[in-house]
Amino acid sequence: MFSKLGEVMLYVNDQDQAVKFWTEKAGFTVISEGESGPMRWITIAPSKNSETTIALFNKEVVGKMSPELNLGTPSLMFFTENLDELYQNLSSKNVQVGELVEMPSGKVFNFADDEGNYFAVMEND
Repeated sequence: MFSKLGEVMLYVNDQDQAVKFWTEKAGFTVISEGESGPMRWITIAPSKNSETTIALFNKEVVGKMSPELNLGTPSLMFFTENLDELYQNLSSKNVQVGELVEMPSGKVFNFADDEGNYFAVMEND
């Protein structure tokens, strides 16, 4: 049986730029880095104690090693206890953010990383 989502693999064009975005603009922390042959990955998370992490992989390298994989961006939904504060924080760092939308399940907005990949954030207290 599955017990939880442990890691999301995100395929990016520029790993170093992606790390810079996630750490400097989104406030994530680098948890670990690894390398095996041409494969390099960087694991990030909102905090050291996060149950779920994101592993950043080079899209071109993964595509050559596993051409059958769909390397499109996964849909990620982040949760936050203070949506308005996070919205203002990302906006102040010139992150492209969408409108704040009131859904039946709570307020939500989308934002894009430096490569144009979109993610969602929902208020969840």
